[in-house]
Amino acid sequence: MLLTPRALARAGSLAPLPASPRPRAASSRRLKSALLASAVSVCLVAASAPATPLGVGDRLFPHLGNPGYDVASYDLAFTYSGSNSEPLQTVTTIDGWTTEALDRINLDFAHGEVSSVEVDGEPAGFTSAGEDLVITPKDALPRGDWMRIIVRHTSDPVSGDRDGGWLRTSDGLAMANQADAAHLVFPSNDHPSDKAMFTIRVTAPDGYTAVANGLPTGVRRAAGATTWTYRTLHPMATELAQVSIGRSAVVHREGPRGLPLRDVVPAKDRDLLEPWLAKTPEQITWMESRVGPYPFETYGLLMAEATTGFELETQTLSLFERDLFTEPAYPKWYIESIMVHELAHQWFGNSVSPRTWSDLWLNEGHATWYEALYAEEKAGRTLEARMKAAYGASDRWRTAGGPPGAPKPPEPGKKIGIFRANVYDGAALVLYALREEIGKQAFEQVERVWVQEHRDAVASTADFRSLTERISGRDLDAFFQDWLYAEKTPPMPGHPEWKSATPAAGAPE
Repeated sequence: MLLTPRALARAGSLAPLPASPRPRAASSRRLKSALLASAVSVCLVAASAPATPLGVGDRLFPHLGNPGYDVASYDLAFTYSGSNSEPLQTVTTIDGWTTEALDRINLDFAHGEVSSVEVDGEPAGFTSAGEDLVITPKDALPRGDWMRIIVRHTSDPVSGDRDGGWLRTSDGLAMANQADAAHLVFPSNDHPSDKAMFTIRVTAPDGYTAVANGLPTGVRRAAGATTWTYRTLHPMATELAQVSIGRSAVVHREGPRGLPLRDVVPAKDRDLLEPWLAKTPEQITWMESRVGPYPFETYGLLMAEATTGFELETQTLSLFERDLFTEPAYPKWYIESIMVHELAHQWFGNSVSPRTWSDLWLNEGHATWYEALYAEEKAGRTLEARMKAAYGASDRWRTAGGPPGAPKPPEPGKKIGIFRANVYDGAALVLYALREEIGKQAFEQVERVWVQEHRDAVASTADFRSLTERISGRDLDAFFQDWLYAEKTPPMPGHPEWKSATPAAGAPE
């Protein structure tokens, strides 16, 4: 994610950046009558103990995700009515396996009405607890068991005061699920540590086009409507899911080594936006020259006519505000560097996903790093100057948002509050210090090996430190402790003259 600054000083000058396996056979025992389900998404569960919300213990989002199972795949089927203020009728199918014996299954789901749930083909009880949908299968599931869960529900694009989920555009919908909003759209294990394969089906009235993560696998037309199906070829975190429904043009071209590229833009703006779309192949080539082959099956830009205040690295289809490309006050170099920021996330954050949300600095710090390198090479905006300015603000950022490796939790109801300057330019500053500490050659080797060894997986700050020590041949415990977790910014290697301003007492965050 990149938070887009809105304060413009003058043209060319911007305010500082903030900175599918088969399921197991169902039990032979069948219910003699179907369980009744209410329209308000509540069904009786076993009365032995009250249903409670669970979590995987993430420091920033303690109730996010759920223990006891591992999701292998999601199949999401949305039916869009043509109104972006009406709930979508949705069927979510989850295949996975249990990692412990379960008599209840918790899914993250907080913004829709559930009409029925099945586990392995049999009706199951369900109720809500906090932001969890708690399911009671007919038979308890043993450890190591394959399971299929089918939830029929609504997916409401009107989220009230909640951050994220469906994003209503001028002509339809898109998704913005970071950091913890995918469960406002569909039931899931909504934590980046549990990546899975996705199949996404969207049915919409004639005149609309639907595009989602991955590659198209089919288009089926019926009276007055069309169903599009997309599948990912690589596992994906729930926060990176993307669905675009609108009166859109889909623009195809070829990227490096025949990579299929597809962009989604408002149909009326197809020609206007083409000069920006045409920049992607060169940008991918630029990134590949630094970190290695692009990690996914396709890429493209989704330019949505909506006001968000951010751009978002949804997997294989990055979300951008249309106005970023049409606002004349934004310099060309700045827009291109933002494009590279979201592109870099396909390696850093998407292919290699954070094990916990406290590892966010690895996502945003790297995306900011390559954004800054691109601006240096293409527009002469020197990396050293940007890092020196970041160093000057670093103590203030640490006071406001916490050190890069331990960001402060968000305020209640403001989940994107973790995306502060300390994990953007503050984290890029850590990478700059690391390069100064171990040398450019070792640093560049770390970058390439990192995305190779952890491709399609999750990784932590400890994994990054271990790799860096292995490649550099040095003990870097003190370096990482000071740069990632200290309240004050340590001296910059090679630049002892750099100073960080002490924040004023009582200064607001």
